[in-house]
Amino acid sequence: MRRAGLLLGGVMLALTSSLAFAQPEDLLPDVFNDPPPQPAPAPGPRATQAPQPRQTVAPRPAAPAAGAAPSVSAPVVQPLPGEGGAPASDAVLAGLPADFPSLAELEAMEEDELNEVLGLKPKFDVPPGARRALERIGVISSGEGGFAYNSLAGQPAALVRAALAGTRGPMVSRWGHILVRRALASRLNAPAGMSPVEFAAMRAKVLNGMGEMAVARSLVQDVEGSNYDRALTDAAFDAYVGTGDFLGICPIGELQPTIREDGEWTMAKAMCDAYEGDTRDAYRRLQRVLGAEGTLEIDVRLAQRFAGAAGEGDRAVNIEWDGVDDLTPWRFALANALGEPVPDSLGNSLSPPLAISAALTPAVPLLTRLTAADVAGARGVFSTSAMVDLYGQLYASDTVDDAAKQPAILLRNAYVAADPAGRMGAMRRLWEGDSYGRRVLTAYAAARVPVDAALADDAGDLIASMLAAGLDRNAARWANVVEEGSLGWALIALSNPQGGAVDAGAVSGFYNDDDSEDSRKSAFLVAGLAGLGRLDEGAANDLAGDIGFSLGGSTAWSERIDRAGQLRNPALVALLAGVGMQGDGWQRMTPRHLFHIVRALNASGLQAEARMIAAEAVARG
Repeated sequence: MRRAGLLLGGVMLALTSSLAFAQPEDLLPDVFNDPPPQPAPAPGPRATQAPQPRQTVAPRPAAPAAGAAPSVSAPVVQPLPGEGGAPASDAVLAGLPADFPSLAELEAMEEDELNEVLGLKPKFDVPPGARRALERIGVISSGEGGFAYNSLAGQPAALVRAALAGTRGPMVSRWGHILVRRALASRLNAPAGMSPVEFAAMRAKVLNGMGEMAVARSLVQDVEGSNYDRALTDAAFDAYVGTGDFLGICPIGELQPTIREDGEWTMAKAMCDAYEGDTRDAYRRLQRVLGAEGTLEIDVRLAQRFAGAAGEGDRAVNIEWDGVDDLTPWRFALANALGEPVPDSLGNSLSPPLAISAALTPAVPLLTRLTAADVAGARGVFSTSAMVDLYGQLYASDTVDDAAKQPAILLRNAYVAADPAGRMGAMRRLWEGDSYGRRVLTAYAAARVPVDAALADDAGDLIASMLAAGLDRNAARWANVVEEGSLGWALIALSNPQGGAVDAGAVSGFYNDDDSEDSRKSAFLVAGLAGLGRLDEGAANDLAGDIGFSLGGSTAWSERIDRAGQLRNPALVALLAGVGMQGDGWQRMTPRHLFHIVRALNASGLQAEARMIAAEAVARG
């Protein structure tokens, strides 16, 4: 309250009407204040001086006699504080609204509340010439791989809003994740009838749900803080916490201090105060949060430790995890930022969102990041190159023993072993446990394996690994080696950029040898080939009937994504595809949904994405 008290004192001086102030010195030349002197008429023989009127001086009123009450010519409209009127602390200031808080109420307010009441809250954090317009909000332009900025401007706002609201979590498909992330991160204008701030907030919220907090943070930073509403503030807060950037929210807290009132928001603002130099007031604020509803002691203690690092670090703050049975994003990110170890009971089984956050956070121990990287790679958050770089850090580390380095040693052998058999052996060991993230890791190593008929039995796994990184032309080199009806053949039939019509008999052979649950791989193969137009419609329907599903029928979603594909609007197709690909595993995907997604992507000009998603479905089905 020290700053608030100083601020209140200055404001009260400025507002109290009973104080007189000296007028500022006038720096303008007299010519700008007084009329310029007029030239006197030239004197002539008959010129006479005009008579000047006599000035009379009004007599001064006589001074009142001693002890006599002074006469008052006008009523007193406001008694002075302490002189027969209201007490000084409850005085009403002249010219202010009747409901303006009293002095006592003003003195009890926090600084943020005081700024709000007195109109001292800053409206902008950048000068007028540098403010960004609320258009083309995003991270990547069309020249950088994003979609055209007007892709959604002419679409119904209700449809775009429904697509974003209906996308609440991760995608079953790695390639679907990459596609939807690209659409959400593009520099786009909002649809007509939808505010740009709402559009940005909904996109950032979807990105957070996908585990793309870093992209969401970049997106919200493209909007001026003075334009934030509650929804965008919530999305921004989650993005900053998810990336461990607790001070990133400070400008929003300064511009919109009362937009939220929950414990985490209050603690975040207190931490910002500490890093602005007001550590003592920050500690007092954090202490008041302790015991508030929904806020555990561990949350406050972590925040106090973080605030203490700003300056007055002599306060001892003990972090006790006893009784904590839930690792929230707030606790996880603060613990990582502070270097505070998380108990094994909480840290050994991270949820997928926290695992992705761990993979992206350099402060997390390297071995924990490596485990989390498999999740991030399978989801589509990590690229193959990012995973290889992380394993390279493990290989070069001098603080990890050789046993823990074994995955990095195997990856090196997958690249540089003396013969193909040695490379294949290393990759087989990395693939143990059926981790799709490890297939993402080995994609470029698989592409380096020479085409050899002796490795035909491994071709399916090699091709699946290559396609995890989009290496479709490398995979197509194996077309003359793989046996018709095998997994490798099916993946090439879907992914080959030069592929054509596929014989229904070969598909039947694949189905006959399919040992996947409920023949899901066969169902996805038929749906993918039909969506790409590589399987005759009649044959596709017959095969679907044999397997036990139907490509026919329609829903509101399928009608809209089909229409978006026909109109060649790839951005809208991508958003609608995201609605149809939600889930934590391919068991959540239906062949009919896959068919509509692949067909719409193919029709809208996203043929590469259509092929990769179809092939991934068979590889992971």
